[in-house]
Amino acid sequence: MTQPVEISFTDTAPEKLAEHEGRVALILTATDRLPGGLPRPTRQAATRALDSKAGQALKPGQVLELAFPAGMAAESLMLVMLPHGSTQSEARIAGAAIGARLGKSHTLVMAGGHAQANDVALGLALRSYDFSVYHTDQQDGDGTRPHVTFLVKKPEELAKVASDAAALAEGVFFTRDLVNEPANILTTSDFADRLQAMEEIGLEVEVLEEDELEALGMRALLAVGQGSEAPSKVVVMRWNGGGDEAPLALVGKGVVFDTGGISIKPAAGMEDMTMDMGGAGVVAGVMRTLALRRAKANVVGLVGLVENMPDGKAQRPGDIVKSMKGDTIEVINTDAEGRLVLADVLWYAQERFEPSAIVDLATLTGAVIIALGHDNAGVFCNDDTFADQILTAAKAEGEGAWRLPLGKPYDDLIKSRLADIKNTGGRAAGSITAAQFLQRFIKPGQPWAHLDIAGVALPPSATDLAPKGATGWGVMTLDRLVRDQFEAK
Repeated sequence: MTQPVEISFTDTAPEKLAEHEGRVALILTATDRLPGGLPRPTRQAATRALDSKAGQALKPGQVLELAFPAGMAAESLMLVMLPHGSTQSEARIAGAAIGARLGKSHTLVMAGGHAQANDVALGLALRSYDFSVYHTDQQDGDGTRPHVTFLVKKPEELAKVASDAAALAEGVFFTRDLVNEPANILTTSDFADRLQAMEEIGLEVEVLEEDELEALGMRALLAVGQGSEAPSKVVVMRWNGGGDEAPLALVGKGVVFDTGGISIKPAAGMEDMTMDMGGAGVVAGVMRTLALRRAKANVVGLVGLVENMPDGKAQRPGDIVKSMKGDTIEVINTDAEGRLVLADVLWYAQERFEPSAIVDLATLTGAVIIALGHDNAGVFCNDDTFADQILTAAKAEGEGAWRLPLGKPYDDLIKSRLADIKNTGGRAAGSITAAQFLQRFIKPGQPWAHLDIAGVALPPSATDLAPKGATGWGVMTLDRLVRDQFEAK
């Protein structure tokens, strides 16, 4: 997998700035607060730059870059504005500005005693992500990763805090890699193998094959994948760090490629349907983070892995399938397949683990993009307290999330003449009726939230903390949710 940039912390040493041959970044609390240790020509050049119109316009988190600064051996000097009292988001954006400019050489970041140095480091790590495994012109290097050294006043304290941040960054990167992978590489079997490999970091991992799924009655899930050569699977990942408490269950939609099936999608943009396993990718990234930081919580992650292909064996519009719960489902549109996968996995999670709460994640509907764009995931929840906890966690981590309604009137849109329920209610309130469908497979009294991440998993442009491509949205939010609500204090 893509590894985060190597970051270390050492004592503030201004004398190192002049002789460093790579890149240098200075975290500034004001335009007139240059650190000591800068050679006179560099100080003069930096002062002139900061006094310029561009320098005076710098906002928290923004950077002014000087190439080959006079008096220094460095190839670049970055002046990063971050006043005392800046927000966590501004600190991470400041780090991201550095991360976006990393070369292959060693980078020094002079942070001194800045209270937000750790958030700067996390932002730097997240933005430096580069999925270049298929660029052949970048495969001839020596395999070394860029290295960043933070010059700070209390390196030991920061290093301890940074270990959890490193686990978080690795979880985000794991998710981004999964979402960015092409479907000819990330098959259902390859996906399952990558998850099973996480036994090495302490997760308990179990792969359920098609014969086991058939025996369990997961016919809704199996119907989605019956037109594909790739076998459908369910992978269960368990982290038991919290004693005897009932676990939090995380459930992810893992459609490794979605053609739409017989209700085939338009050709334009179909290449992006490699990301339709984004919910499963987030679940996997969260479980990796929890294991790496040895979280004091019980969490089980379950992902349904299928491929939705048109074939002589594929399910058809008008088919009726029976779910593990026992409800019958009329398939109106084979492109509304993710909810069929989630229905069975959600029921299985409740039957087997009796969780304290459930969160499912899925790139479920285009309708949520129409409603919220690419800045917010849609949050649907049957419990106000649990909804507030999720929204609070998302806000704390700077990941956009917005609650949308549930309600019985929407059930009328998915009533079926022939079966207990149909899998789509048409265009009106499309993301809501999808959530209503899922809620049918949640037991009474079970706290549950559905996160529709279709708009935020693979936005059309770079974000503050990610280059263009997969964002890993949700790993930070759910890790924070576990920390704040499910972890033993």
